[in-house]
Amino acid sequence: MVFPANPFKPTAGVMPPVLIGRESISADFSEGLDDGPGAPDRLMLITGPRGSGNTVMLTELGLIAKKRHWIVIDETASAGLCDRLIARIAPQAGRVADATLKPAFMGLSLGELTFTPAMRPSTLRDAIAARLNSLGKGKGLLVTIDETQDASLEDMTAIATAAQHMLRENAEVAFVFAGLPSLTSDLLNAKVLTFLRRASIKELGDVSLVDVRLALARTIRHAGVSIDDPALDAATKATGGYPYMIQLAGYHMWRQARRRTEGPADTITIDDVRSGVEQARARLGEGVCAPVVKRLSDRSVDYLRAMAQDDGPSVTSEVAKRMHESMDYANIYRQRLLDEHIIAAVSRGKVDFAIPFLREYLRSMGE
Repeated sequence: MVFPANPFKPTAGVMPPVLIGRESISADFSEGLDDGPGAPDRLMLITGPRGSGNTVMLTELGLIAKKRHWIVIDETASAGLCDRLIARIAPQAGRVADATLKPAFMGLSLGELTFTPAMRPSTLRDAIAARLNSLGKGKGLLVTIDETQDASLEDMTAIATAAQHMLRENAEVAFVFAGLPSLTSDLLNAKVLTFLRRASIKELGDVSLVDVRLALARTIRHAGVSIDDPALDAATKATGGYPYMIQLAGYHMWRQARRRTEGPADTITIDDVRSGVEQARARLGEGVCAPVVKRLSDRSVDYLRAMAQDDGPSVTSEVAKRMHESMDYANIYRQRLLDEHIIAAVSRGKVDFAIPFLREYLRSMGE
């Protein structure tokens, strides 16, 4: 038997073969579109740590909208976000196609439109209105913004203002923002963005191991490959329910089985799983954990290393002792790590890692 193509997709933003543990979000969004203007899930905020599936979720919601013949505009937050949205939403991209837009357009440079900050909200609003007017009955416009935590306050203010007006006017529009957990504490606490506090907030956590096991079995066996229960259980447990690890572990154990020269040719064995999981953990450390640790100060890393000595939540007073510092001093770094959502306060006097597998990565650094 020629081993089938690998169905697992551990690439950022690429749709996995089976979307698991997120069905309720898709259902809420679908109902929001079907229920018409005013439905709360037409304004949605999706948050979760890196690797939890924010981008994949935006892709899924975009597909739902496209099936209803909606126009979908996908953007990632970076400098010039609002200007790019205006140019892409306008009925004829890059050019003014409606007379109502002309007063707000302030210049033309190298084929790209530029705008003054003060006029961005009304310009974006007019661009959306003009695009909706160009669509047929029953169609609408979905705008998705990924990595929203990286957006400037100026751009987010313009987008929130335009969205507020369009939703108030019962326009056929929907807005979905996705970003890291810090998004809720940073952008939403700004006075100018109080409107976004009304968004339907969806927090992406770990997937239940029951769902993980079902999804792994379905994906593997649907491709005509066998896996026995012990191997399936080992693979399931190794993922910890972390969406990115599900894809990584699946990808590497599949590749290990395909490259193996001895043993059953159409089966993923327990040895394939063990080897694949080991490779997946290394890739996870390189792709997710290492960048987080690299940008921290030495003492912040020391705080994390002290936490990593525990198998579960750490007592903050014990962390300070391990750092050989006073509680007041250690709490400076505790608060910084909390603010960056690298750790979480799970109960009074206790903290735990907010990034999956960061504990294991820190332990491996000391080996």
